[in-house]
Amino acid sequence: MGVWLNKDDYVRDLKRVILCFLIVSMAVVVDTDQDFYSLLGVSKTASSREIRQAFKKLALKLHPDKNPNNPNAHSDFLKINRAYEVLKDEDLRKKYDKYGEKGLADNQEGGQYESWNYYRYDFGIYDDDPEIITLDRREFDAAVNSGELWFVNFYSAGCSHCHDLAPTWRDFAKEVDGLLRIGAVNCGDDRMLCRMKGVNSYPSLFIFRSGMAAVKYHGDRSKDSLVSFAMQHVRSSVTELWADCLTSQTRLRLSGMLDGLVNVGWMDCATQANLCTSLDITTSSTAYFPPGATLNNKEKSNVLFLNSLDAKEIYLEIMHNLPDFELLSADTLEDRLAHHRWLLFFHFGKNGNSNDPELKKLKTLLKNEHIQIGKFDCSSAPDICSNLYVFQPCLAVFKGQGTKEYEIHHGKKILYDILAFAKESVHSHVTTLGPQNFPANDKEPWLVDFFAPWCPPCRALLPELRKASKHLYGQLKFGTLDCTVHEGLCNMYNIQAYPTTVVFNQSNVHEYEGHHSAEQILEFIEDLMNPSVISLSPTTFNELVKQRKHDEVWMVDFYSPWCHPCQVLMPEWKRMARTLTGLINVGSIDCQQYHSFCAEENVRRYPEIRFFPPKSNKAYQYHSYNGWNRDAYSLRIWGLGFLPQASIDLTPQAFNEKVLQGKNHWVIDFYAPWCGPCQNFAPEFELLARMIKGKVKAGKVDCQANAQTCQKAGIRAYPTVKFFPYERSKRNIGGEQIDSRDAKEIAALIYEKLENLQKHGMRNKDEL
Repeated sequence: MGVWLNKDDYVRDLKRVILCFLIVSMAVVVDTDQDFYSLLGVSKTASSREIRQAFKKLALKLHPDKNPNNPNAHSDFLKINRAYEVLKDEDLRKKYDKYGEKGLADNQEGGQYESWNYYRYDFGIYDDDPEIITLDRREFDAAVNSGELWFVNFYSAGCSHCHDLAPTWRDFAKEVDGLLRIGAVNCGDDRMLCRMKGVNSYPSLFIFRSGMAAVKYHGDRSKDSLVSFAMQHVRSSVTELWADCLTSQTRLRLSGMLDGLVNVGWMDCATQANLCTSLDITTSSTAYFPPGATLNNKEKSNVLFLNSLDAKEIYLEIMHNLPDFELLSADTLEDRLAHHRWLLFFHFGKNGNSNDPELKKLKTLLKNEHIQIGKFDCSSAPDICSNLYVFQPCLAVFKGQGTKEYEIHHGKKILYDILAFAKESVHSHVTTLGPQNFPANDKEPWLVDFFAPWCPPCRALLPELRKASKHLYGQLKFGTLDCTVHEGLCNMYNIQAYPTTVVFNQSNVHEYEGHHSAEQILEFIEDLMNPSVISLSPTTFNELVKQRKHDEVWMVDFYSPWCHPCQVLMPEWKRMARTLTGLINVGSIDCQQYHSFCAEENVRRYPEIRFFPPKSNKAYQYHSYNGWNRDAYSLRIWGLGFLPQASIDLTPQAFNEKVLQGKNHWVIDFYAPWCGPCQNFAPEFELLARMIKGKVKAGKVDCQANAQTCQKAGIRAYPTVKFFPYERSKRNIGGEQIDSRDAKEIAALIYEKLENLQKHGMRNKDEL
């Protein structure tokens, strides 16, 4: 069967061929011939910060500005620039890890780059400062919601004021290190995050603490002013107890650093001579009294006397001397975990028990979550740890169900990341899986995430799974499987890339290919439960589409799983399909799986969207979508535009006779042909007409041709939607205006009005 084409189709196809040639040409220009990770000299486990640092080092060395006599400098730099552009982007990195460069065919960035001076002075301003944490979009929420105090600098690399502030911000970060967290967000890389936080100028400095509104700093940008502002938000109090030679400012800082852990006070030995004598204190001293400390002379007491006058040094020494977490025994472990929530540190003998003293803050910061903190020595009971799939030092959250429901932490071993994990995990329903509890034959549906802890996209997906699990509790179970530990099980399910997320529903298996967001995971699950898009094979395409009934219409998406625009389209395609249920059949066909079939159908690019109108005696006919926007709204309008009109065009006479004097309920679209919003609304009104068919009639009045009718109806703007309900009394020519432009909302409003009319009629009947 031939393909029906006209002159426009021929021109369009010629343009596609040229576009494909250009894309291939671009691909040749930036062809790397080498693994992206190797090009940058980083491992597959590299963090965003490590990738930026590696790229910056290479950029300064290989930039064409620094190599004017090297004819290959431009092409060499394009290679590392392309590698950086891919690996810094979470979605592109996942596709590259899974499909290689083939998966990036529709994304050919990396052809442009900045001057050498940019990479030297503007790029990654704070990446080399240990006291400043560069936060990206994924890390930001976890950090500022951890419970710690954060002071964040939102900056842009091209902003001169941001560069002027940078040395002061570094000095300030060193000054307050330990008191609060100092962060930086590059708004050039994370524009959406900065917009969401209301950042409209650079640099913008904000204080964040979980549970309170962000506070913007408006003072001058000196170190002293920044310190003074920060100290206003540090919780600190000093009680008069003992004598020391610390300044009041140092005492306040120390109090802030130790907030919730140790009380800070001072004592005047001139007025408390007896107490100082009992401690054998003859000169100014600083002392730490641990729980249970005695007030005898210092040879017999366990009071720790400190020689330093520096707040940071005193803080570190006290942190090292704070009591360690409770050590749980093998005999009581199950019982303890069954009655309380726990954050448990697993170690292997004394050598594995060197926790960062900062982590001792966990007990205070997780107090409101009712999470207890403990340790377990796996060398004392290796079978217990083996059954929990713990083979190296790590930590896990147990959710009050013993060892049945728990989740191992795979993020950074730093305070704010652990805090975010504990708070998320204890309220979510994600559990760690292994051979013993893998849902191979489970009757209940499961979402299983096959991952590797070293994989950054895997770690980015985990918090999104936790969010989704809370919404689907009772409908779907969530689990994670570490393929570095359970390699055999992952091989059994042919897992070739990380993360691979699969829904198991008895004999049915569905792989998730969408973005790493809870919202799209929820949409994916909703679509599995109530499919809106029919997955077509060559056989079903012929049966359902080519041999469709005369009054049936179809929209079909020809796609390939590795194609980035296809992945972006898929959730929009499903969202669109849900709004067209009962009106247009929506399908999709995998051209990677059915490559030869798609070639026979002349599919030359992905995604290819086609509309198949009602069958006629003409040759095989379809319309291809060539719009710029592939969102659900645009695609829905395009598809509805091919349907026969369901509404009625009304003349002034018809409006008077059928609407004002008739015995039906009417909803009317008053429009003007030249009006852009009217043209956009027209398909939506057609959708409404089909939704309310049989209960309410839908009509359209052209206000350009029938100006007097529209004037009498009180129409002042286009489009205007009005509802004219039928009542025994004379109908009002002005009707009831409806402000919504969404078909579902309008239908809901009309049905609500009809219900009220019915109730009103029943009351009148009862009164009679």
